[in-house]
Amino acid sequence: MRSLRTGWSTGLSLAALVTGAALLCTAPAAHAADTPLRDLAAARGKVIGTAVTGSKLTGTYGDIAGAQFSSLTPGNAMKWGSVEPTQGTFNWTEADQIVAFAQSHNQQVRGHTLVWHSQNPSWLTNGTWTSAQLSNLLQNHISTEVGRYKGKIAAWDVVNEPFNEDGTYRSTLWYNGLGTDYIANALTWAHAADPAAKLYINDYNVEGVNAKSTALYNLVKSLKAAGVPVDGVGLQAHLVLGQVPSTLQQNIQRFADLGVDVAITELDIRLALPSDSTELAQQKADFKSVVAACVAVSRCVNVTVWGFTDSDSWVDSTFPGYGAATPYDANYAPKPAYYGIAEALGGTATTPPTGACTAAYSVSSQWNTGFTGQVTISCSGAALSSWKVNWTYGAGQQITQAWNATCTQSGTAVSCANASYNGAVSEGGSVTFGFNGSWSGSNPLPSVTLG
Repeated sequence: MRSLRTGWSTGLSLAALVTGAALLCTAPAAHAADTPLRDLAAARGKVIGTAVTGSKLTGTYGDIAGAQFSSLTPGNAMKWGSVEPTQGTFNWTEADQIVAFAQSHNQQVRGHTLVWHSQNPSWLTNGTWTSAQLSNLLQNHISTEVGRYKGKIAAWDVVNEPFNEDGTYRSTLWYNGLGTDYIANALTWAHAADPAAKLYINDYNVEGVNAKSTALYNLVKSLKAAGVPVDGVGLQAHLVLGQVPSTLQQNIQRFADLGVDVAITELDIRLALPSDSTELAQQKADFKSVVAACVAVSRCVNVTVWGFTDSDSWVDSTFPGYGAATPYDANYAPKPAYYGIAEALGGTATTPPTGACTAAYSVSSQWNTGFTGQVTISCSGAALSSWKVNWTYGAGQQITQAWNATCTQSGTAVSCANASYNGAVSEGGSVTFGFNGSWSGSNPLPSVTLG
């Protein structure tokens, strides 16, 4: 809570309007006229998907999910802990909701996931099972879930994350209890329950050629040779800004050459918060390069983003200090990343207008040793998902207190970033933050930059 300083009011209301935030701006109005991603993908023979939360499939969230994407993945609704929290008692409500939404919007559904070491019900993980009992439990689970959605699921992530980083098998309930055979058996049981569904093995950090992806490659090769029904490989692609593997397309191609499909199943690209124009430009380039690598390989059939809006992303809670990992900001405005996806799919998306967001610095009161100032960020024809304002003082002024922003000062350089609650500036809207400072001799207005 800020304190109020008394003193003589000078009546100053001088502003330094500065443009240069084009890469932070997004333009919902222009977005509405763009060709939807699902249509761009279809023209390339691809599917573009997103993970969703069933309860949110209304309003703007539902509108975007239905209009932009041709495939939906339940983020959590089909995991074992969700569908059978108590042994023999099932809850299909959210999974059914997502399937029904997809059917009404002419979308595929990607089932996720049948066999995983995480998000299992406590009755399963805390139980003491013989190998025969564990095998029966797994077979019954797969048969029940796949059978329920027979004919409604285009592809299943049957086995999720079976490997360690060095390419050895992960120590899990399944591996420890059943050995490596659990993978082949799970695929076989899923195929029996729905012969038409495409069956995948899915993992992370396997996007480039490395020890882990090579282990996955060798597994798929051996399964194919043994006649096990494996149809595809899922590359999760939870990536860090600027770290798209240079061997991504080569890796996709080598899996395709085994005679299986490839999907990018959980794409997001996290960056350090608060995001700035440079980071968002790099994120656009990264999304574009990932999608382009898939487009370049005929058997890469699907690119799915793991949540399309920053408000529905797992990243912020999992990687403190990181976020903004999806193509849309928390207010459902498309970010530069959205346009990167569109361009990789051959679209000519309308990019946000330049200079549509500005920052204005003013001094509202001033006394013999100090002053109160403020900066107002305004947008017209665009929107911001986050902001950062920078300026350099020319007469030794010092910020002593700030509110509605996090401000730091090093020498004469000041940088202020949005608080957790006011990063979004809507089209036609504005946000103001204030500060107290000290001065001696003079208090000239600095030049302000946004972004």
